[in-house]
Amino acid sequence: MMKHLQTIARVLLGLTFVFSGFVKGIDPWGSAYKFTDYFHSFGWEVLSPLALPLGILLALGEFTIGVALIFNFMMRLTSWLALLFMAFFSVLTFYIALANPVSDCGCFGDALKLTNWQTFYKNLFFIALAIYIFINRKQKSACSYKCIAPGLTGVFVLVYLYLVFYSYNHLPIIDFRPYKIGTNIPEAMQIPEGAPKDIYETIFVYKNKQTKENKDFTEDNYPWQDTLNWEFVSMEKPRLVQKGYQPPIHDFMIIAENGDDVKDFFLYDKGYTFIVVSQNLSKTNREAFQKINKLAEFARENKVQFIGLTATGRDEINAFAEQYGTNFEFFNCDEITLKTIVRSNPGLLLLKAGTILNKWHFNDIPEPEEVKKQLKK
Repeated sequence: MMKHLQTIARVLLGLTFVFSGFVKGIDPWGSAYKFTDYFHSFGWEVLSPLALPLGILLALGEFTIGVALIFNFMMRLTSWLALLFMAFFSVLTFYIALANPVSDCGCFGDALKLTNWQTFYKNLFFIALAIYIFINRKQKSACSYKCIAPGLTGVFVLVYLYLVFYSYNHLPIIDFRPYKIGTNIPEAMQIPEGAPKDIYETIFVYKNKQTKENKDFTEDNYPWQDTLNWEFVSMEKPRLVQKGYQPPIHDFMIIAENGDDVKDFFLYDKGYTFIVVSQNLSKTNREAFQKINKLAEFARENKVQFIGLTATGRDEINAFAEQYGTNFEFFNCDEITLKTIVRSNPGLLLLKAGTILNKWHFNDIPEPEEVKKQLKK
């Protein structure tokens, strides 16, 4: 019985590590952005250049520990690593739940969103498994299985490293974000009828005329009529007490130079629309714009809309357009939104009537002939 419990605990913890490492590993830039969020929250902006390598190393460590747990490989070392890992992150997530520096810990990337307290409670369960596995770490497996464990662990880790490398140089092999291929952006922005709405609470502060002490009241019980005993002091800003339904896409805007949001002009167009996404033009891959400009010329000749989205300021946009000869108009959009849309700077989207038909990394920008074939299909 004890042997079966040990196996169940080991495999369950291993699968969790593998899942966490996998979903973060195939989205290395997403992990980097989350590390950057933490660095900014803690005032460690100087560490921001390390965000990408740290994100990849963390995901690799999780995946490797998970595979080793599943295959019962080097359990004396693996059980130590799993316990130390869970102990560190249990303490960290407890602090994050209390201080709330970020709204989402990012422990499962974009594949599964948990609140900070949910993450902490989840870690309490898994650290219990890690402790149990550590106590029983000397349990031996059958020789035949033990002999193939190193090979299986090595193969899985090598395949994983290839997928990480591919996702870094192209796009994530699985897209867990709201802007994945096939998404209709207008539909993803809609709030269903009857969906829960945000609930806010307003706090009124009154002073007791007898005790001279201040007391907080809500709209349901504030003593506005009892002027003999209470004196109004102040009203605090309404605070959110219950989050309502939030659509998958809720922050998408296309801002023209005059400040107008013109997204409907492009999202409801029945034809095709190419969108170049570059959250920061000063850090964009400039060589990619040779292909992008050719594609923009092809779009103009075939009366297909072609625009750019960036969080860069207007003066920098104009300077960039003049230097690199971009023959299409840039609009502004929130930087975080652009990072969510496509993990590439620049990246390219193809839309039709608001539906994302395709996305490209700057290493995969298609030639006009390739696009022509796709549009025919």
